[in-house]
This record gives sequence, structure tokens and C-alpha cells, in this order.
Amino acid sequence: MAAPLIHPNWDKAPDGITDGFSLEMTAKDEASLRDAAPLIPAETPVAVTFLPGEDVAARVTATVAVRQLGFEPMPHFSARRITSEDDFEGYLRAVVEQAGVTRCFIVAGDPPEPVGPYFDTSALIATGAFERSGIKAIGIGGHPEGHPNMTEAECWAVLEKKVADITARGMAPLIVTQFGFDPDAFLAWLKELRARGIDAPVRIGVPGPAGIKRLLAFAARCGVGASTSVLKKYGISVTNLLGTAGPDKLVDAFARGLGPEHGKVRLHFYPFGGLTKTLEWIHGYNKKHGIGA
Repeated sequence: MAAPLIHPNWDKAPDGITDGFSLEMTAKDEASLRDAAPLIPAETPVAVTFLPGEDVAARVTATVAVRQLGFEPMPHFSARRITSEDDFEGYLRAVVEQAGVTRCFIVAGDPPEPVGPYFDTSALIATGAFERSGIKAIGIGGHPEGHPNMTEAECWAVLEKKVADITARGMAPLIVTQFGFDPDAFLAWLKELRARGIDAPVRIGVPGPAGIKRLLAFAARCGVGASTSVLKKYGISVTNLLGTAGPDKLVDAFARGLGPEHGKVRLHFYPFGGLTKTLEWIHGYNKKHGIGA
């Protein structure tokens, strides 16, 4: 069974490395999204995270705002944080009916044990709720620098199974990676992904410009490699943690290093320093490199 087309732009060569980027936001970022909207291209995918301390109504409101502003919402579902079948299917129904959602992103979530009936993302897929609701694409996580709770072999096995299960259910798998600082790790992982026969489109996680201490705090929280040599590649000196850092060197490395052997790839920005700051960085990068001119 052929997977449905997520978006026709995936079959077009990008106009520069930042073309067709996507963004991430939390429910609390709704006002920031409205402020930043003039800087965001129409139909840009915007993921709405599923964080503790944010209620369903706030997530739905944020997802609706994404659609109203002319972008493509992709709400997250955190399996182990979902309390019940009604909780899961009620949220899914709300975002589909109120925001016209056709793509979702699924994660297991941080808790070691589930608060409800779903231990992992495979359990969410197995319900059949996504395809019954008309969802066309399911985003799943990729971990180029490994996973804190799984071996490399387990990571590949889980990823391959999820891609196969999503495709078998008539939906399109989309891989969105964790952010990182080391372009070489990402490029090697992409080659391995394609060598294993996984041709799903990939969005590479890129940290938006932010304070260096903030970036390192997120890296530590997410298990992202941040050795002295890796940070040097990115443009951070561990002897000077004041100020901010942007992903210029990282994105430059992707622009130079990505080729046909890496398959369909776009960037996904984690706006740790704020949506507007990230979008201003993208516009500045585009102007500097003649992208979209």
C-alpha cells in the first residue's frame, strides 16, 4: 500500500537549506505565534507540543490558532501522559474537527510508567484512531545521537517497526529528529537510515538562537551530545558561556553536506530563544545566502 503524499513540496528540490522549514511551539506560545506570524510562510508546519502542566483546552486553542493563521498544525500526543482512551480520542477528535488536523506527532513521553493505557507510541498507532479520524501523516522521533533508554540496535528496530506500521495503516510516516549540535552525526545517521531502506521524509532538528546556558540546559535535559569538540563545531566555547549562539555553522554544514544519498530532508526549528528570534534568524540567513530572493 502506497503511503499518501504529505505535501507536494516534498517532491520538489528545496530552494536553499531553509526552504520548507517547520517550527515547534507550546500551548503557551499562542500569543508569540500571532506576533511572529508575518515572518512565517503560508502552510508552514507548526508542531504543538504535549507538555505537563498544559491542559487539553489550551493545546486545542493553540492548534486552532495555527490553522487560523494559515499554517499547518501538527499536534503532539505523548503516550505515557494520556490518562485514558477518552482522553486520547477526545483530544484527537477536537483538533481534527476544530483545526482540520491531518498530521500528528507521537512520542512515548518522559514518565517511566504510563499514567493511562498507552505505554508507547506503538500502542497509540495500534488503536486505529488516527486513520479512522482521517489523519494522513504520523510524525515519529529520530535519534541521530542515540537514545538515553535504548541501544542503537533497539532504536533502529523500533523506528523500522513504526514506519512499517504507519505505512500499513495507509498513512505516511514522517521522521522528526531530536535537535543536536553535530552535523556529522546527523549526516551519518541519514545515510544509515537510507541504507536500511527507510525512505520516509526527515526533518532535522535545529536549535534556534538562544542563550548558551539555555541551549546547554536543554541539551542536558534531552540527552543531546554536547562535548567540547562538538560545541566547538557549533560555535560555542565552553570557556565563555555568556551571550547567545545561533545555528549558522550547523545549517551551513547541512547545506554543504546534504546530497541525494540522504533522501528527502528539511529542517525543523526548536525555538528555544523564542519564535520571533528564530524566525528573524531564518530571514537573516536567507538574505545572506540569497535563499528565496
